[in-house]
Amino acid sequence: MKNYVEQVNERMTLQEGTQVVEQLLLESYLHPGISTKELARKTLLPVPVAAAVKRELIKTGALIQERGVRCTGEGAEWIEREWGYEGLDRSFHQALLQKTEWDDELNAILAELETLFPLRPTVDVRIDQSKCTPETSLRRAILCLKQHSLIGKRILCIGDDDLVSVAIGLLLQRLFPSGGHTATTIDVMDIDDRFIRYIEEVAKEYHLPIHCHRVDFREQLPLKLCGQYDAFFTDPPYTLQGMSLFVSRGIQAMKRIKGLPIFLSFAHKSPTFMLAMQREFVRMGLTVCANFPHFNEYEAAEMIANRSQMFILRTTDQTEPEHIGIFTDALYTGEVRQTLRTYQCKQCAQQIYVGIHGQISTIEQLKNEGCPSCSNDTFDMIEKRAVSEFKDFT
Repeated sequence: MKNYVEQVNERMTLQEGTQVVEQLLLESYLHPGISTKELARKTLLPVPVAAAVKRELIKTGALIQERGVRCTGEGAEWIEREWGYEGLDRSFHQALLQKTEWDDELNAILAELETLFPLRPTVDVRIDQSKCTPETSLRRAILCLKQHSLIGKRILCIGDDDLVSVAIGLLLQRLFPSGGHTATTIDVMDIDDRFIRYIEEVAKEYHLPIHCHRVDFREQLPLKLCGQYDAFFTDPPYTLQGMSLFVSRGIQAMKRIKGLPIFLSFAHKSPTFMLAMQREFVRMGLTVCANFPHFNEYEAAEMIANRSQMFILRTTDQTEPEHIGIFTDALYTGEVRQTLRTYQCKQCAQQIYVGIHGQISTIEQLKNEGCPSCSNDTFDMIEKRAVSEFKDFT
């Protein structure tokens, strides 16, 4: 059977990539009779470009112009079979895309999560774990759905003490009430065996399409997990190094396709930190698609006022991980605060001490200010010493 998206990509080159063709086709399936102007609005394309993509999809036989734009019978069957939309509760799906408040349908899913969340293992503060609320976990799943990045996709959770995988799995069951949906898979990578065991137990009990892998993100990502996923979630340690490492591992795990989403939860930080953080996004070839302050709520996380922000990042044709090999820098909050680290400029090789008693307090400050000798803003960490090793350092 024809792959309509590939056919269009063979005929026209779009800076936005294949994802926008997929989205336009999907919007036509979900909203029969949609206007070209509305397609442009939903895909963020100029109207002439949306019209051109529409015309190409009509040529392939996927769409028809008839009282607006809609899928042909053949096109609709292809979407249901290839993208996994067969059996979808269309009314519930449409309501989720539009609603902003909880209702009875969502409260039923939330009730299940509220029975599961208290049974989670206790957090390990040494690796910066914190527990989000059941509502937050479900909101993340719905956000993924609204980005058309859930149904029929391979989704990855880089660390999952928040049980986002479970929330996605339960949401899928409600979206496909007759069962039999196998097009969506959810994988979890985590270093904590306790959470892996718990998620596996829940997945088995509720028949959720979740697979877990024990992964230490300091080590190289196993080759079998690279280039496999359409989207990933992560709520990394709230250090610049932690964010950069976890996002890098996610990039390695993603398919090499432009426009794929990354759902990054992170603490609200100072302007200086946020500038350094966004430099990291640019360095990794990522764009910020959206930002939602106070999106995430946590239990007993007073240090961040129990709230954090949600970024939606998207890949580009320049996306590359910042870290590929073994990671030796300080990663977690406690490590960063209690170490003196020596960084070497990648351009001129000058060494700079960063951290407690160092020349510069934080790596984000160093990257913002640049190397004192050449102003370059990329560095290698070449040495790390614990506070007990340099009490007399001056």
